[in-house]
Amino acid sequence: MRMLSAAAVVVLLTAPAYAQTPNINLMPEFQSKSPEEKEADAIKDKAYKESLKKIPDAKAASDPWGTVRSTDTPKAAAPVKQSKSKTGTSSQ
Repeated sequence: MRMLSAAAVVVLLTAPAYAQTPNINLMPEFQSKSPEEKEADAIKDKAYKESLKKIPDAKAASDPWGTVRSTDTPKAAAPVKQSKSKTGTSSQ
């Protein structure tokens, strides 16, 4: 009975891991295309390339926050002077 329950536990634990393995066919059967399929692919490729030519080029980069930013450069902060204590070490 103990062996049966141990085998059931092993099966239950390995089933989810087995289900996650990809089903990949590493040796696909190669099928050549017929001349009609090759011609149809060529027509599709030509139509795709023509459609890419119709897309306009971006003329300027859009900056939606451009009007919010100030054009002035920020002023540098004044340097902070450190005072020395009586022992000569600086306080930090």
